[in-house]
Amino acid sequence: MLRVYHILLGAILLILIPLGAKFVLPYFSQPKVEKNPTGATRPNSNQENIWQKILGNTDVPTGWQAVPCKGNAPLLCVTSNKELLGTVEIEIYPLANNQDFQKKLTSTGISPGSQVDFQNSKYQTQVIKALKAWVADYYTSLAKDRQSKYGTQIVLTTFPQQTVTIGKLPGIRYGFAGLKRQGGIQEQYIGHVTFDGTALYVITTAFNSSSATGKFEKLENLAVFQPYLNAIAADLRLAK
Repeated sequence: MLRVYHILLGAILLILIPLGAKFVLPYFSQPKVEKNPTGATRPNSNQENIWQKILGNTDVPTGWQAVPCKGNAPLLCVTSNKELLGTVEIEIYPLANNQDFQKKLTSTGISPGSQVDFQNSKYQTQVIKALKAWVADYYTSLAKDRQSKYGTQIVLTTFPQQTVTIGKLPGIRYGFAGLKRQGGIQEQYIGHVTFDGTALYVITTAFNSSSATGKFEKLENLAVFQPYLNAIAADLRLAK
């Protein structure tokens, strides 16, 4: 089980990180640009819930559960005493349909379709570089979208990119928060992205009243769950 201080640390970070805001930008809703800033083709949803295949260990707070949601939507349901607290969404973008990420790989020296070699430190470094470029584009698209729609009503801060392990693969953890000018957090967003050689995996959740899926209704529940989500992402069955 994760220790109590991990929970407290997650909660503190969710409150304090936005105070280092980098931009004065608008932020009220969560359009597609946040999930798919590069325009990559989205996966076919007419399949079983992918979490049923890839979910590994789910260490969560006492009394909580994290299980694949019913149906074929790619959602992980987080509950407590049978009450839904929030969901985590995963989207998979096949490399064959994602010309933008193909270009990012090529720029690092990896030819799309070349042999995967995650045991090679140079290959891992190249993949991380491509993923960081993907997140950078995400942040740029987000900033432009918010500025054009909402002016300066919300202060937006992007979180520093962190290199992490996702499903035993090299990945990046990223995110952002929107601060209300009158005080308080309008929205908090957490993302994980990795690449297995054939597809890009994007795992997201948020505190956002305007989102339909991939969100928590209460910021405090997201704060408690964040360190557990990091552990769940690390233990996914993605590596081939």
